[in-house]
This record gives sequence, structure tokens and C-alpha cells, in this order.
Amino acid sequence: MSANTARQQNRTANRAGLGAFIGSTIEWFDFYIYGTAAALVFDKVFFPELEGPVGTLVAFATFWVGFLARPLGGIVFGHFGDRLGRKKTLVITLLMMGISTTLIGVLPGYATIGVAAPVLLVLIRMVQGIGLGGEWGGSVLIASEHAPKGKSILYGAFAQQGSPVGNTLSTLSFLAISRLPDEAFVSWGWRVPFLASAALVLVGLLVRMKVAESPAMEGLIKAKKVAKLPLTEILRGSPGLIALGIGACTIGLSATYFKGTFALSWATSALDFTRSDFLTILLVANITQVLVQPFGAVLATRMRSLSRAVCFMLLPEVVLMPLMFVLISTGNYGLAMAGVAVATVPHCLYYAALAGMLASRFPAHLRYTGISLCYQLCGTLLGGTTPIIGQFLLNRTGSIAAVIGYAVLQVLLSLGCMLLLLRRPDHDERGTGRRTGHGERPAPRTGTAVAV
Repeated sequence: MSANTARQQNRTANRAGLGAFIGSTIEWFDFYIYGTAAALVFDKVFFPELEGPVGTLVAFATFWVGFLARPLGGIVFGHFGDRLGRKKTLVITLLMMGISTTLIGVLPGYATIGVAAPVLLVLIRMVQGIGLGGEWGGSVLIASEHAPKGKSILYGAFAQQGSPVGNTLSTLSFLAISRLPDEAFVSWGWRVPFLASAALVLVGLLVRMKVAESPAMEGLIKAKKVAKLPLTEILRGSPGLIALGIGACTIGLSATYFKGTFALSWATSALDFTRSDFLTILLVANITQVLVQPFGAVLATRMRSLSRAVCFMLLPEVVLMPLMFVLISTGNYGLAMAGVAVATVPHCLYYAALAGMLASRFPAHLRYTGISLCYQLCGTLLGGTTPIIGQFLLNRTGSIAAVIGYAVLQVLLSLGCMLLLLRRPDHDERGTGRRTGHGERPAPRTGTAVAV
């Protein structure tokens, strides 16, 4: 390979990584502002007849609807992404998210159109979920499949970085309006972040249109080796692989909703934190994640064993997640901020490497569908239900201890499933042959689904 060709490939890879990062940032911003609004205001705007914890629980249920729709988005866009290409689907999903988010910003409340308001909210939230369900897998693959040899986990982390940056922008947007009087905040203030999404989507589209299709997908199309029915093939050939992938994603998804949705609601309703105080705490945690998260991909790339890297990242969370809840429960602003920020470190390191590790377990012709199913089904079953189950446990027991136990269970589930997943054959076309699990070398790549 000539020096000019190598430079051109690096430029293309970097452009793909940047496109994945910007697009996923915008999509996650759209998704996260809904969670924040659900915690702070949706019970008052769309469910005013349901008071207190019950109204909050119902608002969290509409939040979960987006997760319920995400597997559908993963299936639909995974199908077309594995057959027609990653780039085309990413343009469509960005448009879906932008339009639906803007519509929520102009949706009249219950006081104006009655029961039609929450019904329309749920329907639009479903469209949001379908869009994000198709976005994540394509964004990860457009970056990781363009990556230079041995750097697929690093480049997959470009897409992962969009989550904390989108979350940070979401928190900043609500922090900016949190000091409005309650009447103004409920009537129009909360709508501002949703309407601002329209401008961000235009920027994202301009960037995404310039990204080339991934080399792996181009090779499959030219060789006419695309799967006819990716979903059927992967469910028949690798159901165990899907199950392990779902479990492995758990804390990578749910930790954000333990902090940014459940804890936000708990701290501002049952404890003495104001909206702006706890949003500031979350902002510090988000900035911590933005700064620390990339090192997780570096660790996974440089450590000789991926299994050791995963243990190094996740085991501290078994202690730090309970500590976070304990420090929040003190009601002390400084202690709560320290607890949330420190507890962010383990799972954000893991989240950075998660995409690349998961993608490497699936052959290229089924990869979009495979990783989308794992990630989005996890979001539906475990991630999106986090604030609902957390609030239910709190309502039922009156103690945060049950929520702490549930959080630790999710950490252990993620750890166990990822360690088992890393025992499976590695299909990373740009891998290094490095040890992946408990001392074993990756199995030869066959280009077919792996039965588990």
C-alpha cells in the first residue's frame, strides 16, 4: 500500500468516525431530553390528574415506550443496513429522530386537547424509539468497519462517545431553563430543548451525507454475499449469542437511567435537592464521562486480554454504584456530586469498548442486525425499565436499598455475560489476533453465523 493510499484511508476512517460521533450525539440528545422532561415535567403537562409518585411512574412508562419501539427499529434498519448499506439507514434514522423530537416540542398538553395529548406523546415517542433503534448499530459499524487494522474498538467508541456528549447537551439545555419560574417552566420552558433539535439535525445531515459506505459492506455487496433475511438467519443460527449480547449491554445502558432519570426524580421529589442543583450534579457526571470514557477503548485495545480489561472496568462498579445512592441519600450537595461522578467512571469505561467487542462477535453480513438486536432488546427489557422498576421498588419498600440491590445485580449480569461472550469466535476483519478471552486465540473466521 502506498503512503498516499494509506493517508487517504485514514482520512476516510476519521471522517467516518466524526460522522458517527456527530450523528449519534444529536440522536442521543433527542432521546435524553425526553428522559429529563419525563422526570421533571411530563406528569404535570400530560398527566395532571395523576398526582405524586403515580404520575411520575406513568411519565416513566411513556419514557419506556421509546425503548419498547427500539427493537423494531433495530430489526427494520438492521435488515436494510445488512442488505443495502449502513450509510442510507443512518440518514433516515437521523431524520426520524429530528422530526419526532421537534413535534414533541410543539405538542399541546392535557389542558388543551385532553386525552389526545398523552396518546400523541406515546405515538411520537415510539417513532423516536424506532429511529434510535436503527441508529446505534449503523453508527457503530460505519465507524468500526472503516477503522485501520487493530483499531475497530477505538473507532467504535466514536459512536459511543455521542451518548455522554448528547446527555451533557441535554442536561445543559435543561439547566439553562431550570431557573425559570415553575409556571413558565411547565407552560413553555421545557419545550425549548425539543425545538432546538431541528437545527442540530440539519448539521448532522450535512456531516453524514459526506461519509462513505463501510468497506466491509461494499465488499459484501460486490461479492453478492448479503443475507436475504438477516433476522431469520441470526435467530436460527445464534440465539445464544443474542442472549449473551443482551446481558452484556445491561449496565452500559441502565447506569445512565439510574442517575439521569430515576435519581433525578427521587432527589428532587423525596429529598431536598432543587432541579438546578441535581441537574448540576448530573452535568458534572456527564462531563466526567465525556473525559474518561475514551480511555475504556484504549484499555480494551492495549490490554492483552479483553476479559481482564472487562473485569478491570466493571468490578469497581459493584461498590461504587451503591455508594452513589448512599451519598445522594445524605442530601449533601457535595457528597452527592462526588458519588455520582465517581460511580460514572467504571461503566463509562466499559461502554466505550462495548460496541467494538459486541460487533466483533458477529460476521459482517449479519452484524448490523445482530448488534442492534442485542443493544435494543437490552434497552427494552433492562435499560428502559430501570426508572420504572426503581420507582416501583422505592414506592413498595420505602427504602433505596432495594434499588441498590437491583443496580448491583445489573452490574454482575453485564460482567458475566460479557466474559462468556468473549469466549465466542472473533469475526473482526481488522483485528490483531490478540487474546480475547481466558487465554484463547480467536477461532478462524468463517463468514457465517456462529451457533451457540
